[in-house]
Amino acid sequence: MSSKASKDAARAARPGQAVRAPLWLLALITFSGTMAMHVFVPALPQAAAALEASPGAMQLTVSFYIFGLAFGQLVYGPVSDHFGRRPVLICGLGIYALAGFAALLAPNVHALIIARLLQALGGCSGLVLGRAMVRDGATPGEAAQRLALMNLMVVAGPGVAPLIGTALAETAGWRAILLALAGLGVCNLLLAWKLLPETGGGGAGQGTRAVLRNYVGLLGSRAFLGFTLGGGCASTAVYAYVAAAPFIFIDRLHRPGHEVGVYLALNFLGLWFGTLAASRLASRMGAPRLLLRGNLLSLIGALGFLAAVLTGVVDVKITLLTMALFSFGVGVAAPASLAEAMGVNPLVVGSASGLYGFGQMGIGGLSTSLAGIGGDPALAAALVLTAAGVIAQLSFRLALRGRR
Repeated sequence: MSSKASKDAARAARPGQAVRAPLWLLALITFSGTMAMHVFVPALPQAAAALEASPGAMQLTVSFYIFGLAFGQLVYGPVSDHFGRRPVLICGLGIYALAGFAALLAPNVHALIIARLLQALGGCSGLVLGRAMVRDGATPGEAAQRLALMNLMVVAGPGVAPLIGTALAETAGWRAILLALAGLGVCNLLLAWKLLPETGGGGAGQGTRAVLRNYVGLLGSRAFLGFTLGGGCASTAVYAYVAAAPFIFIDRLHRPGHEVGVYLALNFLGLWFGTLAASRLASRMGAPRLLLRGNLLSLIGALGFLAAVLTGVVDVKITLLTMALFSFGVGVAAPASLAEAMGVNPLVVGSASGLYGFGQMGIGGLSTSLAGIGGDPALAAALVLTAAGVIAQLSFRLALRGRR
């Protein structure tokens, strides 16, 4: 389908029905942005040796990516509310692809850091606009079902990416990872150009003043802020466990290093089952009950892990079981909280998606940092997850009360 055909189809569909973008393509675009965050981590030692860079400098290729991923979302949301989803997303994907090739050809670590920052600024367009395009024209129940997969891409990326990065680095070298990301960027750009319609019929096309006024309104909404804070604590707080997992399994439980990726992948199965449960239950239970009950399951899992750490009985089985329960709760609660946040003001879905995504990444980064405090990574991660569960419960309840 050509771009002109996509626009014609969108215009024709609007009078009678909502325009729907292919969910599989939105999921792929979203996954590309989050996967690139951690896929390069296993290759850092190789790249440091090849570029004659220090470990600290190489770490900046990851931290700058996270920085770009978080702050870029604040821009794409309101811009898409003004200009529309499709042109802004295609622009972002173009930046992602070009920056991917710049990273591939980077002659030194400084050029690589800049290229990775630009890659994140392009990749975050998929996070913001993928969610916005799912929400456009959907009822709250439909949105919760479709956003379940999108949220899975955001949270599961750090669990899957290291496995992919390790396989590529060991078989073809560290630049193979960057080549794969650049190729994925080109693929996404072409698919979006051919297949994605414009979905922002409700809010997109607003004047600049209206967009800014509604943007500020979101920041002053107790309901939106509650869903955003709660959603971040209920989802990306799991990054604390991801960051601490190597130290928990290798240093404390004395397991070989190659098992860590397998254990993380097993835990993320909980996300898949939680997401499946959310998609099946959204129309019957409604988003408010899903987000409260799903997060309660996560809190129970976090408390179980904390109790095991404090009593000294933590082992591989207990860690996997308690974190699987935590992850299952994430899969249930996170898409519901995202749907509620984006439904606060349907005229600025893009802005809401960007602010929500910024909050998610900010809380994920903070949780990762807090997990490194002290001499016991297992205890630090357990405390972070438990605190996040409590904060999420309180935030959701305040948000639901504020909305009423």
